[in-house]
Amino acid sequence: MPKVTIDGTTIDVAAGSTVLQAAEQAGVEIPRFCYHDRLSIAGNCRMCLVEVEKAPPKPIASCGYPVADGMVVHTDSKMVRNARRGVMEFLLINHPLDCPICDQGGECDLQDQAMGYGMDHSRYAENKRAVPDKNLGPLVKTSMNRCIHCTRCIRFITEVAGVPDLGATSRGEHMEVGTYVEKALGSELSGNIIDLCPVGALTSKPYAFVARSWELAKVDSVDVLDAVGTNIRIDARGTEVLRILPRINEDVNEEWLGDKSRFALDGLRRRRLDRPWLRQNGKLRPATWTEAFDAIAAKLKPLSGDRIGAISGDLCDAEAMLALKDLFTSLGSANLDCRQDGAKLDASRRDFYCFNTSIAGIEQADAILIVGSNPRHEAPVLNARIRKAWLASGMPIGLIGDDTDLTYATTHLGASPTMLTDLHAGSNDFAKVLTNASKPMIILGQGALAGPDGSAVLAAAWRLAAQVGALSADWHGFNVLHTAAARVGALDLGFVPGPNAKSVDAMLAPIDDEGGGVDLLWLLGADAIDPARIAAATFVVYQGHHGDAGAQRADVILPGAAYTEKSGTYVNTEGRVQRGFRAVYPPGDAREDWTILRAFSAVIGKTLPYDTIEALRTRLEQVNPVFARIGFMPRFGCSDHTGPVGDPAALSDAPLTSSVPNYYLTDPISRASPTMAACVQAQSAPALAAE
Repeated sequence: MPKVTIDGTTIDVAAGSTVLQAAEQAGVEIPRFCYHDRLSIAGNCRMCLVEVEKAPPKPIASCGYPVADGMVVHTDSKMVRNARRGVMEFLLINHPLDCPICDQGGECDLQDQAMGYGMDHSRYAENKRAVPDKNLGPLVKTSMNRCIHCTRCIRFITEVAGVPDLGATSRGEHMEVGTYVEKALGSELSGNIIDLCPVGALTSKPYAFVARSWELAKVDSVDVLDAVGTNIRIDARGTEVLRILPRINEDVNEEWLGDKSRFALDGLRRRRLDRPWLRQNGKLRPATWTEAFDAIAAKLKPLSGDRIGAISGDLCDAEAMLALKDLFTSLGSANLDCRQDGAKLDASRRDFYCFNTSIAGIEQADAILIVGSNPRHEAPVLNARIRKAWLASGMPIGLIGDDTDLTYATTHLGASPTMLTDLHAGSNDFAKVLTNASKPMIILGQGALAGPDGSAVLAAAWRLAAQVGALSADWHGFNVLHTAAARVGALDLGFVPGPNAKSVDAMLAPIDDEGGGVDLLWLLGADAIDPARIAAATFVVYQGHHGDAGAQRADVILPGAAYTEKSGTYVNTEGRVQRGFRAVYPPGDAREDWTILRAFSAVIGKTLPYDTIEALRTRLEQVNPVFARIGFMPRFGCSDHTGPVGDPAALSDAPLTSSVPNYYLTDPISRASPTMAACVQAQSAPALAAE
């Protein structure tokens, strides 16, 4: 390893490192605008100038200058200071004085570095350059007069997002960043260029002129609009969530965030349930908590345990699901299910339903088979990790299902699940690719498991994983990609039908003399079920935070709290247990879900044995010890090749499709969001124009 001396400190750095990376390792700050450690090196801004002994007698851009053994670097010499002041003066020549009205104010790299490294005056008094703003769609607002041509946005969209919509036209002072032909950005990760922009050229369009950064209370949390478990920061003012930004977690999301998770927050203010409702004479009327509880208790009193059932939704926290399970267990009912879409998931073993390789482990794979999934829409941040691994190694990726652009090259093997049998038999060339790989991966989507032959697909995928060497003592290449943030946590809690109990389909069946259906159905945020499927005679209790599909069918509505309004535990698709914290309080009479269930249990004389969230979390750990492992997820190989329940030979010819037909409308929050509606409209605009 080369030894480098930086400002008098000698350190060992990895071969191939740049001077800027070496300085970071030594704890020395070097200003920069264009450099970003997750993007390729551009060397545009020249702000990272340093002085290197025995090199040409001039300032050197440290971001692209490789280290050498014995190199001596000065980052704060007189030459360097003068050079940086000159660069900053050039950058500010055409930069408008928009700081008083710029949304980047207070969080602007240009402001900070002009203060720390720039001159205290300007010698330039000529007219500034004017550049027309670009329309990049409903999410990203542009003010191109502020652009300093760092090209971070171009490199991110091209390299990380894999949708090369942005580029530069012309040269020199006439250079402009844009989309060549005006259109909305086509990436599900486009909002990240707002975070990357070091000036105010790219800001959030929905957040424009809403608040200043120093006015916001900042709370750490976890995103629940997909199953990746992206670490986020919720910025709120008063009772309103105004902004959601990503937090760095190298093992989960690095520092990226999907557009839906970032911009659907305006759906938190609309169509909210803020008081209990009770259906009388076919119409819902406002009610008190006492009236709502009494109505449920009266309906529940004559019913036996097998005549009631509960379905949990996709955004639920583990605390609420455990409280509901404990309540129904005390009532003698095992009719519980978390699989609204009917996915044939086997909860008997954790590695049957988890993304076992882990999200970070994707980068170690050397071949991937995707079955019945569109990761670009189901988990954009995870899809970016697949693209990152593909760019680094060029690994082959096979696809069974919809032939669509996933932002990396794939070999489409067909849409039929019977292709799993062909691969097992070795009659397809891609079987050799998987067999020859040292660390192959299989990614199984919910679209493959929700069909009538879902159990067979699950068993066939496991059998194939075992055959190609994806299951070994040090590598677990069998992965289930979930779309619901609550699903893995519910399976960990055993929120599935007990022996001889009813699944979702059985609970929704018509009530008959043979015991079909249920007389009372409790929907905990379950909005993915078609209300028309619920039997007309079934009494429906809906507990949730939005007036979505479940609330429309309800006989009693209990207003709950959204994920930004409560502290909750969530388990992501890889089985990582994480916690989110409350940023604002629920509106009106709405309450946290577990407290509603605790209060109702006292009304019916089945009081749950916990009064605080700490006691409830102790109960969580008793039910499953994985809930004691917050934020940390050990990786396991697979020594037991016994497969999940299902006949691998019972595959149908029905084509596999993704479970997410529209990325922007997957849950009650995003369906209530005007911004997401605008994204759908922008998405369909090119097609309408073509027609």
